[in-house]
Amino acid sequence: MPNLDVALKSAMSIDGAIGAALVDYNSGMTLGVAGGAGEVDLTVAAAGNTDVVRAKLRTIEMLNLNDEIEDILITLGTQYHLIRPLTSRTGKGLFLYLMVSKSGANLAMARHRLRTIEESLEL
Repeated sequence: MPNLDVALKSAMSIDGAIGAALVDYNSGMTLGVAGGAGEVDLTVAAAGNTDVVRAKLRTIEMLNLNDEIEDILITLGTQYHLIRPLTSRTGKGLFLYLMVSKSGANLAMARHRLRTIEESLEL
């Protein structure tokens, strides 16, 4: 079972990967980052996406849905941003964040690989 560094390196091996992070959505703090250098400040991007996760969780609660977020996709002009909350007991309150280039990524494969990384991550 990979630790955080191995998991982030695996995320960066996804075709088109720009950056990856593990984020605490309660505080907005990043617990680890990989990539992004020179292109984007991953800590700022990750912290901003905590609002997205919290808003969606509140909406699910207000609608009394008995469900959970599998992943969130944000599509920009040149990038996909994937947010995947951790489902393990030790990962509660955390999400994996992956930025990929639209021109260099296969979205379905990126989602699949991120799910595999999330499922095997040992914290």
